[in-house]
Amino acid sequence: MDRTTTGAAVTAQVSPAAAGRADRATTGAPAPKTTADAGARGDPDPLRTAAARVLHTNWTGASTVPSRGLYPHQWSWDSAFIAIGLRHLSPLRAQVELETLLRAQWADGRVPHIVFNPSVPLDAYFPSPDFWRSATAGRAAGAPGGVQTSGIVQPPVHALAAWLVHLADPGLSRARSFLARVHPRLAAWHRFLLHRRDLGGAGLAAVVHPWEQGMDNSPCWDVPLSRVPPARPRTFRRADLDHGCPRDRPTDLDYGRYVRLATDYRDRGYGAADRGPHEHRGDFAVEDPAFNALLIASEHALARITGELGVAATARHERAERLTRVLVERLWDPASGIFRCRDLRAGPAEGAPVAERGITGLVPLLLPGLPGDVVAALVRTACGPHFELGGRTRLVPSHDLLSPAFDARRYWRGPAWINTNWLFERGLRLHGERARADALRTALLDVASASGFSEYVDPYTGRGFGTRGFSWSAALALDLHLDADHASAHHTAGSCGSERARHD
Repeated sequence: MDRTTTGAAVTAQVSPAAAGRADRATTGAPAPKTTADAGARGDPDPLRTAAARVLHTNWTGASTVPSRGLYPHQWSWDSAFIAIGLRHLSPLRAQVELETLLRAQWADGRVPHIVFNPSVPLDAYFPSPDFWRSATAGRAAGAPGGVQTSGIVQPPVHALAAWLVHLADPGLSRARSFLARVHPRLAAWHRFLLHRRDLGGAGLAAVVHPWEQGMDNSPCWDVPLSRVPPARPRTFRRADLDHGCPRDRPTDLDYGRYVRLATDYRDRGYGAADRGPHEHRGDFAVEDPAFNALLIASEHALARITGELGVAATARHERAERLTRVLVERLWDPASGIFRCRDLRAGPAEGAPVAERGITGLVPLLLPGLPGDVVAALVRTACGPHFELGGRTRLVPSHDLLSPAFDARRYWRGPAWINTNWLFERGLRLHGERARADALRTALLDVASASGFSEYVDPYTGRGFGTRGFSWSAALALDLHLDADHASAHHTAGSCGSERARHD
């Protein structure tokens, strides 16, 4: 892809300082640290005030860090989720959030999973810019010269975020030509995934590292990762343990495998020579249902963006519908009522399904084109013994409660996350499961505020783990709280066992 199309900077028509002024105008004075503090001071909307404080604190002037300590740079899918919440406080700042991320896009279309802040010391986070070496190792793939990034990607939520941000203030969006400027970058990003990452040859995008899928430490990766020899322990230093309890974080063995995979991918030039199915030579390649569902949802959003720009969008809608059919044909497991990951480096030429059940297999509920029987089965699975939504769990856990690998507090091996529950709530609401969606929304808001907008929580108790004041937890709680589509939220959920899924 021509660098002038995808690698050049997105020129914002507003300075970061102006965006900061606009944000202060909408959020007001610094807010109390918790909703309880805000309520004690007589704040009429304590959740909004506390969430706004988190997003204000983590704002750098042009983007929002997930947290100041543990994650001091800009993360790709974090910024998409953050923009969705920011649109309720400052549509301008939400637009700048996405524009800043897309400024780091590579010429081949990929949006890197981390954009590094040069003012942050190298030892504050690992892997740091000197590990990724994007300007040199990524040169053949078109890494930008003016900013340091990682070389892998994260789930493509960005077109969905851009469309929702546009809807928050269409007048401002049109005045700034926001959609016209981000559209070519988003289209190039999707082309990269649909062509360069179709490693299985069936049309779905594959991830080449657990960090790309976003649910880094999921037991779904245990078997695919077992083939990867770990990096030697003394060849890297885990900065995450400076801010997080080792009991809650990935093990050293798993982390060593993550480092080995990233090192190998970097040393092959970040896949610059890969051109089609089966050309990626790495040890890890997985077709993941959540990653592809988010790509399909963003294809639908990109079609709406195209239509807003006055261009026919039929072909893009048709592509999204075709990808939905492929997702069902390739990853749906009717016997267990869930979508499965496909390990492309296992079994026969087409790969083999992964046995573990993760929330990644429930996320496709957010797609509008799912067959009715698939929708009904996903709802039964979420409410059944493996996830217990509406039963013993307050939120949908990240992994199967009955799996020997389940751990209620270790990173992505069981805790509930606000973003995956936000996605599942959208899916329930889309398919007519209003009572269940309302109940989940209420639980999400309660848990997010009571936990201090924690990074992740115990799915049974709601106790927070990881870092607090986590940006996407605050942003998505804000979205659920302020979005008019959720105004009638306080209803009692029906029985999971007796109520059949309804769909539009």
